[in-house]
Amino acid sequence: MRTDTPGARGARGRLALVLAISTAIFAAEVTVGLLSNSLAVLADAGHILADVVGTAIAVAAMWIAARPATRDRTFGFYRFEILAAVLNAVLLLAIAAFVLIEAARRLSTPPDVAATPMILVAAAALGGNVLSAWLLRSGQDRNLNVRAAYLEVINDMLGAAAVLTAGLIIAATGFRAADAVASGLIGLLILPRTWGLLREAVDILLEATPRGVDMDEVRRHVLEAAGVTGVHDLHAWTITSGLNVVSAHVIITEAAKPAEILDHLCRCLESQFDIEHSTFQLETEDRTPREDAAHR
Repeated sequence: MRTDTPGARGARGRLALVLAISTAIFAAEVTVGLLSNSLAVLADAGHILADVVGTAIAVAAMWIAARPATRDRTFGFYRFEILAAVLNAVLLLAIAAFVLIEAARRLSTPPDVAATPMILVAAAALGGNVLSAWLLRSGQDRNLNVRAAYLEVINDMLGAAAVLTAGLIIAATGFRAADAVASGLIGLLILPRTWGLLREAVDILLEATPRGVDMDEVRRHVLEAAGVTGVHDLHAWTITSGLNVVSAHVIITEAAKPAEILDHLCRCLESQFDIEHSTFQLETEDRTPREDAAHR
């Protein structure tokens, strides 16, 4: 079972730096949003707040997940990362709902908005988000929390661009409703990727088959091994990001060599499906009636 790795430590370091950038953007946007009376800026600040909280949770979760397994928690604390991703997604959905409701209210009666502060803070936020996305791009395909932070930063980039565009429109034309339109777009931007993140995290908690693992193909590879005549109770699930697990009862012939079969199956799953942790119970045909009786 894996423990803390240099890659995981590097991911924590990048997330910590992104956390500092997001905190600075949040403070600036709250200040400017209140002074300029811009819902779009405050909506983006709310989105950034979710990023700050979510990233802080992710950093803590990755630190906790790196702790070694114990007698009471034999898989360690890996699932803490997934719980953090769920909490992050729920927080984002709540913020999106609030922003959309407030944007609809403001569309009917657009308030006065100071455009110049909007433009300045949005440009600064856009620059900070670009830097954060660059810091997270290399690790987002290997860790669910890093991916969550990366998706949030991408959403933040789009949100900052929407605020910048609204500020420019208000400055050029005086169309005050552009602020509410931009805030509504920010709320809508939060929803799709957040829903995808929540579904993926819940699938892991429900021990669904890992994405990209075709169980029919796994079964076929097991049955093709020399000396194997059958397989049952075949399961695959995910402990945490990048850690897929397979277990199965494998029926072998009397003349088969168990050690060779185990070596073959483990190498096969690692090379074909990137599954490094697998558990196989090898059985002969005479045990099949007992197994059938136990599962009735």
